[in-house]
Amino acid sequence: MLNSMEIMETIKMISEEHLDIRTVTMGISLLSCTDGSVQKVCDNVYEKITRQAEKLVETAENIETEYGIPIINKRISVTPASMLLGASQNPEDFVALAKALDRAAKTTGVNFIGGYSALVHKGMSLGDQALIASIPEALSVTERVCSSVNVGTTRAGINMDAVAQMGRIIKETAEKTKAQDGFGCAKLVVFCNAVEDNPFMAGAFCGVGEPDAVINVGVSGPGVVKCALEQVRGADFGVVAETIKKTAFKITRMGQLVAQEASRRLGVPFGIVDLSLAPTPAVGDSVAYILEEMGLEKCGTHGTTAALALLNDAVKKGGVMASSYVGGLSGAFIPVSEDAGMIEAAKLGALSLDKLEAMTCVCSVGLDMICVPGDTTAETISAIIADEAAIGMVNNKTTAVRIIPAPGKKVGDTVEFGGLLGTGPVMPVNASSSAEFIHRGGRIPAPIHSLKN
Repeated sequence: MLNSMEIMETIKMISEEHLDIRTVTMGISLLSCTDGSVQKVCDNVYEKITRQAEKLVETAENIETEYGIPIINKRISVTPASMLLGASQNPEDFVALAKALDRAAKTTGVNFIGGYSALVHKGMSLGDQALIASIPEALSVTERVCSSVNVGTTRAGINMDAVAQMGRIIKETAEKTKAQDGFGCAKLVVFCNAVEDNPFMAGAFCGVGEPDAVINVGVSGPGVVKCALEQVRGADFGVVAETIKKTAFKITRMGQLVAQEASRRLGVPFGIVDLSLAPTPAVGDSVAYILEEMGLEKCGTHGTTAALALLNDAVKKGGVMASSYVGGLSGAFIPVSEDAGMIEAAKLGALSLDKLEAMTCVCSVGLDMICVPGDTTAETISAIIADEAAIGMVNNKTTAVRIIPAPGKKVGDTVEFGGLLGTGPVMPVNASSSAEFIHRGGRIPAPIHSLKN
């Protein structure tokens, strides 16, 4: 039972501390849409999505109005698209499917649809190959389609042939969307240990173990956590951790309320609450500022990784006490262009690509929304992906790379994406070549601790 003090506290979190529901995402299985005809598959996909998610946006907006809880994004995730046209070897067939997904997203009114995806951690089917080859064109001719490719797992190792190819695909995607500073790459994620119930874009897809339809909710609230820590300045780390846990509990409770209400009204099962702290470019809504509130002069200095580890762990502990169905990624995101504090630290040189890589060992995902010079080679991008995949594989956690080689941009320039995607300062990469390493190909074996049976 909520008391009046808790109600007023939640109102303050929403009105003054940027607390919101970052996304209500409906997962939709498209396995029933398969057919021998590409056009029929596209028609089936459009029909099922628009029927299943017809009232998603309306319902979320009604909940937002009735409860006074901001719901920033309404999204859809679908079955990995490579499974739907598995017999096709023609990338153009997959582009047609991407266009059908885009039309469905526009019809339902969601801002993004995820699942233009392939799972190739142990090898590539003909459908996987065709979809991956189609990604640059698909992301350049659609507005709301997001793509992801899983290149490694703890159990399978890392598919280095796929890693090498994704470096080239990212470069080609940037080139095809160069009029928007490579914006297509902001809709493309390369994963290790991708999860099936992630509600956040650009990496969301509806896994084969999910129901026919499901509601997953992603909460946020970096500003709330920072404000809570302001009340315990000078206290030891035990107090810091307890404060974050209690705050995460409250945030997650709000997320579960929205998820269950959306589930009830839509007649769709409730899946999970992802309690990731997802920042925005708004001042005060920053994960970097939380770390600095712990005593760091600037995010990226020595001690940043330890501070992030504490934050991530405390968020998870508080969240799992608030809901029995925590899932997705859950922790703290560090997308550079989407976090005002990260942007500032990167521009000042306090936050480097190498430090971000170290931070990904303990955060929710990985190198996220990072702009690099447009002349960065495909092999260097592949090597960055390989490093992140190795961190995920060895540590049995999800890692990812969402990197934008901004065409025509150099170190010190900025890229303006607008909205939640923010401003990306162009960061330097190591000048030494990784080409010979990437060209070896094959598969990096799984670590010994993957053998748990």
